[in-house]
This record gives sequence, C-alpha cells and structure tokens, in this order.
Amino acid sequence: MTFDFAVLDLGYLLSAIFFILGLKDLGHPRTAPRGNQLGAFGMFLAVVTTIARMELDGQSIIGWELIVAGIAIGSLIGVTLAYRVAMTQMPEMVALFNGFGGAASAMVALSEIMARVHTDRIPDAGIELWTVWIAIGLSAFVGWTTLTGSLVAMAKLAEGIKIFGKWYSTPTWGPPWLNVVKALLAIGALALIGWSGMDPGDLTATWALIGVSCVLGVLLVIPIGGADMPVVVALLNSMSGIAAAFTGFILNNSVLIIAGSLVGASGLILTFIMCRAMNRRLIDVIFKSFGGGGKEKVTRTKVGSDPEEVAMLLDGARSVIVVPGYGMAVSQAQHAVREFAELLKERYDTEVIYAIHPVAGRMPGHMNVLLAEANVPYEQQLEMDEANPLFATCDLALVLGANDTVNPAARSGEGPLAGMPIIDVDQAPIVVIVKRSLSVGYAGVDNDLFFDDKTMMLFGDGKKMMQGLNAAIKEA
Repeated sequence: MTFDFAVLDLGYLLSAIFFILGLKDLGHPRTAPRGNQLGAFGMFLAVVTTIARMELDGQSIIGWELIVAGIAIGSLIGVTLAYRVAMTQMPEMVALFNGFGGAASAMVALSEIMARVHTDRIPDAGIELWTVWIAIGLSAFVGWTTLTGSLVAMAKLAEGIKIFGKWYSTPTWGPPWLNVVKALLAIGALALIGWSGMDPGDLTATWALIGVSCVLGVLLVIPIGGADMPVVVALLNSMSGIAAAFTGFILNNSVLIIAGSLVGASGLILTFIMCRAMNRRLIDVIFKSFGGGGKEKVTRTKVGSDPEEVAMLLDGARSVIVVPGYGMAVSQAQHAVREFAELLKERYDTEVIYAIHPVAGRMPGHMNVLLAEANVPYEQQLEMDEANPLFATCDLALVLGANDTVNPAARSGEGPLAGMPIIDVDQAPIVVIVKRSLSVGYAGVDNDLFFDDKTMMLFGDGKKMMQGLNAAIKEA
C-alpha cells in the first residue's frame, strides 16, 4: 500500500515537471506548440494519478462512466472550437478559457461547501475550520470574479456581443465613483468569507459571495479600454491560476497547488511585462482611464500614396522590416503579408523580417499567432529589442495598422506615451504606413511619423492595400 502511494506521488512529481517544462517552452513562439503539448500531457498524467489515488483510498464518489463521459464531452467541445474559431479570434478564445478556468475552481469550491454542509463534515472550530473555509472562500471569490471579468473581456475583444441576432457593442464605462464601488465590493467579499467561517452551516453568505464576486468581475473590466486589453488578458490568466491553487488547498491536492501557482506566477509576470511595454502601472490600468480613446481631431493632412509607387521603391531592396499592428488583425491581412514577403524574396532576394511589439494587438503574442497562422517562419519574427537595431540599416519599413507602438512621441518624456518602449520605425530611411486614416491612437497622441517627409501613407483597409501592393510588385 505504501509503495502504491509512493508511485502515485511520483506521478504528481512528473506532472509538475511537465508543467514547468511546458511553461518554459511557452515563452517563445517557436517552442510554444511543444509547450502546449507538454502541459497537456502533464495535466493528463495528473488526472490519471488523482483518479488512481481516489480508487486506492476508497474515496471514489463517481463511476468511470461519468469520468469518461466528461472527458468525451469536453474533448468534443474543444475540438469543435479549435476548428471553428478563426486565428483572428484567438484573443476572445483565450479570454474565454481564462473564464472557464476560474469557473472550474469556483464550482469546486461551491460543491465542496455544499458537500461538507449536507454531510456534516464541517471541521470543529479552530485553525482547521478557518483554513478550510478561507481557502474555499478565496477560491470562490477569485474564481467567480475571473469568470465574469473574462466574459466581459471576451465581449470587448470581439467589440460587442450578439444576443438573439442583435449586435450590442461593449462600451468603456467608468465614472469616478466606480472605483469606490469596486473597493467596497472587494471588502464586502472578504467580509462574507469571514461570515461563512463563523457560521459554516448557513449558506446565505456563500450565495451573497457569489453575487458580489460576479458583479466585481464585471465592474473591474468594463472601464478598461482596448489598448489595455493585453494587460487584462494576462491578469485574468494569472487569477485563474490563483483560483486553481486555492482549490488545491481545499482538496489537499499538491499537483493542483503547484499547477495553479505556476500559472498564477507566470501570468502575473506576463502582466507586469505588458505594463512595462506600455509604460503603464497595473494600478493605473485597473483604476484609471488611459489616453483619449482615439477621439481627438487631427489638425494636419498628408497626401496618400498608391501601391504602384511603393512597388517602385521596393525594386532591388535588400532588407525590409514589416511591423504588424492591430490593423492587420482587423483586416485579416496576415496571408497577404506573407505573400508580400515571398514575392520580394522571389523577385529581388530581399530579406524580410517582422518586428513584434509586446502589446501589439489585443493579447500577448497576438501578432505571432496571426503570422504563424499564415505560415510565416518563426525565425523571421523578432521581438522589439532584437529588431530595433536593424531599422537604421534596412531599406524600407512597412507598418501595417500600428500607431502608438511606433510613435516617436514616446521619447519626448511628455504626455501619455512618455517613456513607453517603441519600435524604432523612424530610424528607417523609408517608411510606408498602411492605415485607414491619420487618426490618433488609443493614447490620443498625434503621430509625427505620419507626417515625416520620408513616410508614405497607404490609406485604406490593410488587406486590400497589401493585395494591391502585391499586384503592383508582380507587374513591376
């Protein structure tokens, strides 16, 4: 019997090792697919080990039929989503997955409370009672907050939600008094956790905690604007891991504590990386508005160019750097961008690389996901710090739908963008920017790069402009 439990503990250890290796590989787009596979195998091993331990302990409360049915239904839903969801919708899907993670932990916390109350397994008053009930309360609090916050984030990333065939946009709503309400709700949730610990048999505090947590999740995310969404997605991912870790304490499951802690810690690290890339503090993202939301009026004009003119400049180019932005995602231009690179390589033997800003798009790695979907080699996708020294020696920089992330105003030390790390597009000898208009970015700051003499503007939809540019290159 002791030997059997030792083997099961080894299974948990191996699961933790696979989780760590998987997270390490997720740190780079090239190794991310392998990281997903390692993490999935680690979770599979953890599930099998947990079921085997329950059988060995005689604690199995459900039959294999229900377990297999749950796995089959979940797998069917996952495969369906994987095939039906477009790569441009990955931010919304990631936000939904974060919500599912929080919901799973919250449901476990609720079921544990119900089971203990109805089977009279409430610990005697003292440290054991408070340890169990605080863990249950925190798992429920973080889990339900993560669920509703993630659903709002998903709607924001999708720029709306469809209900009974009618499309509703998701406004950014945040009056000054809302922060006070959020603080009171958080304090109220902690008070309800304390109430449930003082009277575990009364489920009133439990239902109130669920309601307060759900409302808090909505109010936390609804004021946050589009440019801050990468930070929000990373933070919600961290919260889902933290909720899972609390659930591990409830179930006395070491692998769940380890997995939840790893996800929580890595998500929090990514959150701060995103904040640093935007020159924003996390507290400002959550409690303060940012920039002008693109509503400021442009007072200058710029004559647009045409694809044929740009194609002439590309004749004989040795090095071109493409800078993708959210405009590429909106227009789904990634395949046309890949064709652009292939045409230059075939006709002029041009080296084409891609400079990726950490917060380009609506989630961390958004541009990498889109480019990978278009089969752009990972070795051509450079991070900002790797790409910046190359702009001074390239022949041309092509910016597709980016604004604040290439705005030289960030170096001025003034305004909302002051100090924000940017891609040094302005160091290139020729800059071509594909954009619908001269409108300002989310920070509400005019971009002097648009009006520079060396900058050519291709006004219009990103996909259509790239297709026109590709046709012009073929005819050149």
